[in-house]
Amino acid sequence: MKTRTSLLAVALLATTAAGASAETLRWARAGDSLTLDPHAQNEGPTHTLAHQIYEPLIIRDMSGQFQAALATDWAPSPDDPNVWVFNLRQGVKYHDGADFTAEDVVFSINRAKSENSDMKELLTSIVEVRAAGDHTVEIVTDGPNPILSSNLTNLFMMDSGWAEANGAVDVQDIEGGETTFASTNTNGTGPYKLVSREPDVRTVLTQNENYWGAGQFPLAVTEIIYTPIQNAATRVAALLSGEVDFIQDVPVQDLERVASTDGLVVKTAPQNRVIFFGMNQGADDLVNDDVEGANPLADVRVRRAINMAINRDAIKQVVMRGQSQPAGMIAPPFVNGWTAEMDASSMTDVEAAQALMAEAGYEDGFSIQLDCPNDRYINDEAICQATVGMLAQIGITVNLDAKPKAQHFPLITNDQTDFYMLGWGVPTYDSEYIFNFLVHTRGSERGSWNGTGYSNADVDAMIQSLASETDLEARNATIQAIWDHVQDDQLYIPIHHQVLNWGMSDAVGIEVSPEDDPKMKFFTMN
Repeated sequence: MKTRTSLLAVALLATTAAGASAETLRWARAGDSLTLDPHAQNEGPTHTLAHQIYEPLIIRDMSGQFQAALATDWAPSPDDPNVWVFNLRQGVKYHDGADFTAEDVVFSINRAKSENSDMKELLTSIVEVRAAGDHTVEIVTDGPNPILSSNLTNLFMMDSGWAEANGAVDVQDIEGGETTFASTNTNGTGPYKLVSREPDVRTVLTQNENYWGAGQFPLAVTEIIYTPIQNAATRVAALLSGEVDFIQDVPVQDLERVASTDGLVVKTAPQNRVIFFGMNQGADDLVNDDVEGANPLADVRVRRAINMAINRDAIKQVVMRGQSQPAGMIAPPFVNGWTAEMDASSMTDVEAAQALMAEAGYEDGFSIQLDCPNDRYINDEAICQATVGMLAQIGITVNLDAKPKAQHFPLITNDQTDFYMLGWGVPTYDSEYIFNFLVHTRGSERGSWNGTGYSNADVDAMIQSLASETDLEARNATIQAIWDHVQDDQLYIPIHHQVLNWGMSDAVGIEVSPEDDPKMKFFTMN
């Protein structure tokens, strides 16, 4: 067996190793949280850090199952199917000692419904939130909502008094570059309190000594030192040398090396996430192409040609080292609405793709810019690089622009990209989540991540109907009808379902979550 050796190359982490104890978890991943404002970004790493500090009414445990958090029980009212009743946990304190009450839930949900919030698509069916006592909340919807509880697992509760006292009532406008008190400070009810934070460098948390869950969860970790390390080699070196205890994203090329190192283990599981490309089909003309006065991506034949030119099996074998599952739709198998038939629909056929390009009038091809993150998904930039070569076979010259996710994501939400990579997880395990964010026409309540310009009034109406359709057979038929439109219109170019590989010291005890969201209160430390 190999042994773990100290590496001076990870000197940047030396300060995190000093003084570490068995209760300190030194945690690294490729990218940092984008903000500490719990409602400003609906993004995985951002939610993962927030889950240590803040809490929703309901969480999903490490297996993906519902578990009570700040609510002890919840159900539709027997007197009114348009009302959900949540009974709140009593005796819960915020980190500053303030009491958690129903007024905080009313404030937090209304805040998350506001314009700048990236969580509002989850709450479109809610017309009123009201306190029915200090520890009871009633959520009124515009029709019976059968999956309301699924939409709340990443909806964090804030102290209304703290927010008002610190000018943090409004959600941070992160796309506009705003910095606020809530984006740099925290006051949650969660198991860990913020000690210090230097974005993209290091965040330190300490255990909340007054946490309500003491005795109910292991809470073996008393201190968390979180260090984003974008460079894959440096990240693995830090784990191999013992400078960190846990990394969420072991590069596929290093899996065997980590797994065979004495004192380390790799744990693997399929992720509830699909990686895909989006295309601006709605503009009359594109900014970053060489076609004047027309938009080649507006032609479905071009979009289908792009889909057919991409060799997903080659990406799986060469780029991902077997650690992916080729996809034909942008829903993971975990999700209601996924079908094996649709997921197997994307087939590589370069000759047919060339014929479609010629039929669309682009036999000589065109050039376009592909925007790609380089610190968010597994081998994200390498996937984009492989795509460049594949599209060249059908005459499309791709100019790749890869940048950190903090600069990449605003391109999508601000309509500043024509061709882009995105990954999407589905924490509700239902297709409505995908449709609300990625398919519905971009507007004030839905479509915030639909950078394609796609707009179909009939599809929008079907999407909106899902929030109040209680006949599950009829609801699933509507979901399938929406997917038929998405697939026929080649709205996106699915690439693959991600596979998660967590690397850790064998002293750390935890199983991989399909959401890729380790909640440290569940960890054990041997």
